[in-house]
Amino acid sequence: MSHDVLHDLVTANHILVNEGVLDGFGHISVRDPNHPERFFIARSMPPALVALADLVTCNLDGEVVSPASGKTYVERFIHSEIYKARPDVMSVVHSHSPAVIPFGVTGARLRPICHMNGFLGAQVPVYEIRHHAGEASDLLIRNQALGLSLAQTLGTSAVALMRGHGSVTVGRSIQQAVFRAIYTENGARLQLEASHLGEINFLTEEEAQATSDMNDQHLDRPWQMWKDRVTQASR
Repeated sequence: MSHDVLHDLVTANHILVNEGVLDGFGHISVRDPNHPERFFIARSMPPALVALADLVTCNLDGEVVSPASGKTYVERFIHSEIYKARPDVMSVVHSHSPAVIPFGVTGARLRPICHMNGFLGAQVPVYEIRHHAGEASDLLIRNQALGLSLAQTLGTSAVALMRGHGSVTVGRSIQQAVFRAIYTENGARLQLEASHLGEINFLTEEEAQATSDMNDQHLDRPWQMWKDRVTQASR
């Protein structure tokens, strides 16, 4: 099972780049299904170039445990602290997807505008690092304490925005986390476009839950399409 998960993690890196969520930065991880106190993530590198040989194993303190000399992203504590706080989470995405950024730095709150992003819920929480790192940080989640404060802001939500930085998205599988990361970016873009036309009729909380539940039954459909796009792009 771990072998399949590792292949999916490599594929997920490439999908998220191909769909405009990740670029030279950002990362995705997956919890080890056989050892839930550990997770897999790539070494610090561009996501588009990740291969199986680039994956490392970390514990929930954010320490690389395999290979012994391995290194990974500075912001690995985003992943370790969310896994520690959320036993239900099996995959975490951190991205700087461009359409999302404005909703973390203004009073406009990101909310579900269509049935594809009902997982956003009533509204998406925003993490303010100044409350935890002061006025002069580089906005990066560099340690366990900052990772914990981000996990607390995320709470039970599927997505949290990071003011001036990006977002974090979680899922019960790699496929769900990737779906949510892509449709968070798409939903932010749609909300911005709709705001120019007039008042937006957002999904109710009940509609958001119902549409999220429905989409979770069909995650393999977009996953297979995104995989095929990656394959076509690599030819």
